[in-house]
Amino acid sequence: MTTDDVQRWAAFAAEPGGGNPAGVVLDARGWSDGRMRAVAAEVGYSETAFVTDPATLTVRYFSPVAEVPFCGHATVATAVALAARRGPGDLVLRTAVGPVHLTTRDVDGALTATFRSVEPRVDDLAPDVLDELLDLLGLTGDHLDPTHPPRAAYAGNVHPVVVLRDAATFDAFGFDPAAVRALMDREGWAGTVTVLHRRGGDEYEARNLFPVGSVTEDPATGSAAAATGAYLRALGLVAPPARVRVLQGRHVGRPSVLVVDVPEEGGIAVTGGATPIPADGA
Repeated sequence: MTTDDVQRWAAFAAEPGGGNPAGVVLDARGWSDGRMRAVAAEVGYSETAFVTDPATLTVRYFSPVAEVPFCGHATVATAVALAARRGPGDLVLRTAVGPVHLTTRDVDGALTATFRSVEPRVDDLAPDVLDELLDLLGLTGDHLDPTHPPRAAYAGNVHPVVVLRDAATFDAFGFDPAAVRALMDREGWAGTVTVLHRRGGDEYEARNLFPVGSVTEDPATGSAAAATGAYLRALGLVAPPARVRVLQGRHVGRPSVLVVDVPEEGGIAVTGGATPIPADGA
């Protein structure tokens, strides 16, 4: 299976070598599900985006093992790839979760993209599911930040959101990828498990667990950043309109930054850049 049609971009990079790699196929007309899965597996990134209808900008996302309803970093990569070809401006990607509105800009010669999520929601996490998740991470309720109770937040994908009070615990926790994947599959969590630590003010650091293929943690997760914005708004932890910075990727050697704008109502906006990955790059 050839991957010659795949562009490779790093989204949300905070520095050279950072960001989350995404594959982008700008013309996947007529491609079967099997072909897209095989290409995504060969590329090996957490997700590859396939524009299955260039006229309507219909996009589908595949991890190396399955289709994913929505992927924020691959959405940003796709928008920037389109802007590099067509010029910056507004566009709408048609995804499995609904239309996603984007604006691309040229900022001092660098292209950035802002997507606005679909309408978010925030739900309680069942106590037994939360206990099971914490146990898989080697954590207990005592490790949680009492001002940020756990929830399940949706802004395209469902993300359980757990906020830890202590930076050392946040840095040190580990997990069995297969066990976490089994829980995610059982609960229908198609995105990531989002673990946060508040660094101060309106800045959070995130570890997003996404065991798939050779990947265990995602370096930058746009859908989780949008879900985090929805979570903070729903719990009254920010005063909209508000801007939050989410740092991610330090634990996997790919530092990233995601800028999250939280309006008073409606979808959450997430902004970041994307840069081409050299042919010999990671």
